[in-house]
Amino acid sequence: MSSIGFVGLGIMGKPMALNLIRGGHKLFLYSRSGVPQELTAAGGSACDSAKAVAQQADIVIIMVPDTPDVEKVLFAANGIAEGLSKGKLVIDMSSISPLATKDYARCVNELGCDYLDAPVSGGEVGAKNAALTIMVGGPQGAFDRAKPIFELMGKNITLVGGNGDGQTCKVANQIIVALNIEAAAEALLFAAKAGADPAKVRQALMGGFAASRVLEVHGERMIKRTFDPGFRIELHQKDLALALSGARSLGVSLPNTATAQELFNACVAHGGAKWDHSAMVRALEQLANHEVGKSVD
Repeated sequence: MSSIGFVGLGIMGKPMALNLIRGGHKLFLYSRSGVPQELTAAGGSACDSAKAVAQQADIVIIMVPDTPDVEKVLFAANGIAEGLSKGKLVIDMSSISPLATKDYARCVNELGCDYLDAPVSGGEVGAKNAALTIMVGGPQGAFDRAKPIFELMGKNITLVGGNGDGQTCKVANQIIVALNIEAAAEALLFAAKAGADPAKVRQALMGGFAASRVLEVHGERMIKRTFDPGFRIELHQKDLALALSGARSLGVSLPNTATAQELFNACVAHGGAKWDHSAMVRALEQLANHEVGKSVD
């Protein structure tokens, strides 16, 4: 049994931490918004700072929204770095900048500790079901140490390469997911505008080469109009911004990623920052003056 710290207990972090408690680990917990009562009732210990978490735990996991949040949690006053001692392991499971990740890893290494970037895919459902895909960057020894913990949170766990490579893999994942959402949205909107039943079209497509997890889950959301997150548009926007800024620095063109980002931007302009990312379809519906699920008059 490991002594684990967990900082960031939102939509994703809370169920991930709960699965670790259920796996028999002692957890020390901190979140800016307070530690959920469900976690303390299950046996977790609430701490008053990220520093206190790091002082108590041998392994510290971070799950917060963005690059500046990770930097603050790690290096601000009463942050994790102040509570670290030699031999501890820091695992950042947030989705953030690969370049910043390399800097954070170097700083943590200088304190005599290992660092893994281990962003995840699978959303709230995957977090609750301990079925996340975990993309890891860092040294083999640290990965081996962390793998039994990862196995309590996920199913597909891969050491991609060195520090930063896990985050690069996550950015690639988010490009694919965004473009799949856009494709499913266009297809269902086309079918609906042509007068076909989009629910039956989706059912038919799920049996062919167009089948995908996005069509299965988010296609249903588009038809049923269930846009509560899930995974918020503002977070996917952040991930695509990382993709586009990285592409610019690499001299790579990502034209369809840019289009998907503009569609997310349009959703945000209509108050949709906190909609589920499947609500990208709403931007396309505005352009078509037609809603998926409505037949042509």
